Parts: sequence; C-alpha cells; structure tokens
Amino acid sequence: MGFDLESVAEATSGAIGALVSTTILYPLDTCKTKYQAEVRAQNQLKYRNISDVFWEAISTRQVLSLYQGLGTKNLQSFISQFIYFYGYSFFKRLYLEKSGNKTMGTKANLIVAAAAGACTVIVTMPLDTASSRMQTSEFGKSKGLWKTLSEGTWIEAFDGLGISLLLTSNPSIQYTVFDQLKQKLLIGRLSKRTGTESSPEALSAFSAFALGAVSKCIASCLTYPAIRCKVMIQAADEDEEGSNEVQERSPKTKKTVSDAFYAIWRREGPLGFFKGLQAQILKTVLSSALLLMIKEKITKTTWVLLIALKKFLFLKQSRLKSA
Repeated sequence: MGFDLESVAEATSGAIGALVSTTILYPLDTCKTKYQAEVRAQNQLKYRNISDVFWEAISTRQVLSLYQGLGTKNLQSFISQFIYFYGYSFFKRLYLEKSGNKTMGTKANLIVAAAAGACTVIVTMPLDTASSRMQTSEFGKSKGLWKTLSEGTWIEAFDGLGISLLLTSNPSIQYTVFDQLKQKLLIGRLSKRTGTESSPEALSAFSAFALGAVSKCIASCLTYPAIRCKVMIQAADEDEEGSNEVQERSPKTKKTVSDAFYAIWRREGPLGFFKGLQAQILKTVLSSALLLMIKEKITKTTWVLLIALKKFLFLKQSRLKSA
C-alpha cells in the first residue's frame, strides 16, 4: 500500500493526544488505581473512597508521589496509542480497499479494532505492568522503570496478558461507537462536499469531546470487572499485613485471574467487582474525551506536515538522481 499518510497522521495525532491527556489526569489515575487494587473486608479498609488516597498523599507530605510512574505511563501511552491508531487506520483502509465498500459495518469495525488492540497490548505489556506497580507502591517508595522490571522475570512483566487481550474489547467498543457516531454526525457535511479529495474531515472540539465521553463510558461499564481484576494482578505487593489482595500467597507466586476473582468475591461480594467504577468512568471518560478532542484538532495539521515532508523527500531524491 506504500507510505500511508493518513494512517501515520492518525497515529501521530492519537499518540500526542494520549500524552497530553495522560499527563493532565495522572494524579486522578494514581488515586483510582490504588483504590482499585485494595481488597479487604469492610471493617479493614484503608481506603473507603477515592478521596482517601488523595488525603493520604497530603497528610504524609507526598503529594508529588501522585505522579510516581508518570514517565513510564507516558511512554506506554504514546507507544500504545501510536500503534493502535496506526493499526486501526491501516487495517480499516485495507479492508475498505479489498471489500470495495465505502464504510465499515459494526462487525468489521470491532474485528479491526480488536486486531489493532491485540498488537498494542503485546508490544506494551511490560510498560503497562511496570506503571501499575509504580502507581500502587506506597507513596514515596516507587522505583524506576528498569528496577521495577528487573525485580522479577520477563514472564512476570507480562502478568495479566490474557485479561489484557480480553480487554482489547474496551477500545474496540469505544472506537467503534465513536466512529459510528462520528460518521452519522458528519454525513450532512459530507453530502454537501463536491467530492474532491482533501485531508480527512474533522469534528469540532466540543463534538469530539462529547462523542469521546459517551463512547468511553459505554465501554468502561461493559468491561469494568475485568479492568479491576487486571489492576489487582499487576499491583505491587505492599508491606503492610493484609494490605494486598492475595496475602495468603508468597509474593513470588504468580497472580492469576482466578485469584483476583476469588479474592473480590470472598471479601467484597458481587458488588466488589464494581468497586471504583465511578472513578474509572470519571478518569477514562475525561482521558478519552481529551485524547479524541486533541487528536481531531491536530490531525489536519499533522496531515499537512506529513505531505510537506513527503514532497521534501521526493524533491531531495530527484536531485540526487539527477546529480
């Protein structure tokens, strides 16, 4: 297919959007993750709500620890979103070319999104595991990326890979809903165009934010029990007695989905699978809405810059050949 400008533009703008949204919302993400990772009986809870995590950081004078693991998280977000958006855009264009259709149906959209998500998860899993361990470490005791990963084996760096692959349905649902709503919103504008090719149509900032919020809210509600199990599997082991969800086991024992599921069921009951859902929705909806808003606004700029770069490289090659 050659050099796919549209896929690269989508990937670059998506990655930049992820970087900005992750940085802005990182303290909320840290509080949410630490709250989700705790599994105790009701009378032994350290955090009764997400604000308790924030006040702990203030009372221990560790406010900056709300940013522990930010560098790793940003690296993971940038790489994962670049791979995801490039893969999604590339596979979508490939499908449309091969099928001869002008648009993708819901089923094809889900398959394409899941394929892009699976590639992303496999490549970025060690960074995801490390960032989760950094966030769930005690305030002020988080370690660097290399030290966090080197404490265990490379197999342990892929803890939660299975459930993470299952959770590729989350962005699949999100971007499918977003893409379908976007197409319906833009259909009026597209019908008025003369048919000349140009850069991809962009939503307004408000429309992108609203559609991003709605699509992520739907995806988060449907996949939340698996999200919480994943956080527990990847969480750092704490020193306090009873503070970890699997205290009965040795820290070296591999955490599994069944361990996390059983711990939640035994200690918190069925409603425990939705502990922290409000915080998850708040964080992910804001994050995804910001990401998609930023992406929509810079996609055209990225497109223009890439076209200029392509022309520059073409002219340079032509001069070298003629010399």
